[in-house]
Amino acid sequence: MQEVNDLDLQAQVVGFMNQVSDGTIEIYNEFSIQFELAIFLRADLPKEYKIQLERNINYFGLDKGHFLKKEMDIVVFNPATEEKHCIEIKYPTNGQYPEQMFSMCKDIKFLEELVDAGFSDSYCLVVVNDPLFYSNKGEEGIYRLFRKEKRLKGTIQKPTGKKDITYHLNHEYKIEWNNISGAEKYFIAKVERNSKI
Repeated sequence: MQEVNDLDLQAQVVGFMNQVSDGTIEIYNEFSIQFELAIFLRADLPKEYKIQLERNINYFGLDKGHFLKKEMDIVVFNPATEEKHCIEIKYPTNGQYPEQMFSMCKDIKFLEELVDAGFSDSYCLVVVNDPLFYSNKGEEGIYRLFRKEKRLKGTIQKPTGKKDITYHLNHEYKIEWNNISGAEKYFIAKVERNSKI
């Protein structure tokens, strides 16, 4: 039996994405990733772990007024211990590149809030099917974080509309774009108490 906080959930997510890459699992939108990943985790993890979708954070005694989001895409937890993990998923399919990039940063900030509130660690899984999310064109503003520097860090300003919204990331996250097929790529950002590259 695994010890508390010994679950290597990132390896599980990578295993899932490997099955997506080889065609064993088909994804076509954000919900398909959420449901297929939950099924994969439920089949693969030890039985003491619960996997729940769209779980409200107040289930864990957290005050919704102190968090950027109220619900978690996937939560993995062991009711017998304090171990709990969150997975947020992004799969933008309608362009809006700078807005979607900013939304990815919001998810990571939310995960930082959860980890600060006692979650063991958490993950942001981003899947894209358009090279404009990771290609070298447009290396200014938020684009440079995803394309040139490939590091999410510091204070990130909303790129369009009202620019008075910012998220300050407490740690630095290296973006490693992994191939799926064709133009489809993904990266996983792991959020933990002492996040390091």
